[in-house]
Amino acid sequence: MERIAIFPGSFDPITKGHEDLILRASRLFDKVIVAIGVNSTKKSHFSSSERMKHIEQTFVTKPNISVDTFEGLTTDYCRKMNAHYILRGLRNTLDFEYEKSIAQLNYQLAPEIETLFLTTSAEFAGLSSTIVREIIINGGDPSIFLPDNVQV
Repeated sequence: MERIAIFPGSFDPITKGHEDLILRASRLFDKVIVAIGVNSTKKSHFSSSERMKHIEQTFVTKPNISVDTFEGLTTDYCRKMNAHYILRGLRNTLDFEYEKSIAQLNYQLAPEIETLFLTTSAEFAGLSSTIVREIIINGGDPSIFLPDNVQV
């Protein structure tokens, strides 16, 4: 059985922290799907197609990493993709508490799907898409926080 993991998120934009987690996960799984959650009630800075392009550019040389979009429950998407793992990154204890609650609910919805947490590398612990988005919106240079192949 192929080991498929879903790494869901908004990736608005993808950061070097995301890139680091996804590359590390790609060594653990046969396939990692970076799944951009589409939420019609949430205002994104970048369109879904722009975010897909940024992620594809980031992992162009990694054949076991792909990108997709989805709507609805992550567990439903996992079942559709025959994935038995959900990956989540943890920067701090606040992330852990939030992600633990979601993981517990997902387990009740789909006990065959495990949520696995990867801690961020120390240099990315303070990095978030929200902060990078604010830098972009206010005309700053976000390039040191974005994967090398991503231009915004």
